Amino acid sequence: MEQAGLGRRVLALSIDWAIASFTAALVYPLQSSALAPSLFRLGVFVLEVALLTSLGGASAGQRVMGLRVLSWPDNLFLRPGPILLRTILIALVIPAVVTDKDGRGLHDRAAKSVVMRVKQKRA
Repeated sequence: MEQAGLGRRVLALSIDWAIASFTAALVYPLQSSALAPSLFRLGVFVLEVALLTSLGGASAGQRVMGLRVLSWPDNLFLRPGPILLRTILIALVIPAVVTDKDGRGLHDRAAKSVVMRVKQKRA
C-alpha cells in the first residue's frame, strides 16, 4: 500500500459530502437557506464518515476511491475514538487543509492516522 494522493482524497470527500447532502435532504430541502439544515447536513456527514470508517476502515467515498484509514505508523485498523476525532476535525475544514511534508493533515496527525491507497487486484 502507498499513501493516498490529494486528488483521491478530495474526490472521496466530495462523494461523502454528496451522500450526506442527499441523506439530509430527506429531512431538510437542499434549497433551504436557514442554518439548521446546514448544521444537520454537517452532522449527517460526521455520523456517516465516522460510523462507516469505524465499521469498515473507510467511508463510502474512500471505499469507492480505493482508500483506507489506518493507524500511523503501524498501518493497523484505527479505533472508533480516534476516528471520531479525525472526522470532527475534517468537519472543521482547517485541520484537514493544513498538511505536513508527508501530506498528512492536522486531523490525521491528531488521530495518529494515515490514508492509504489499497492496491486493486487485477483479474
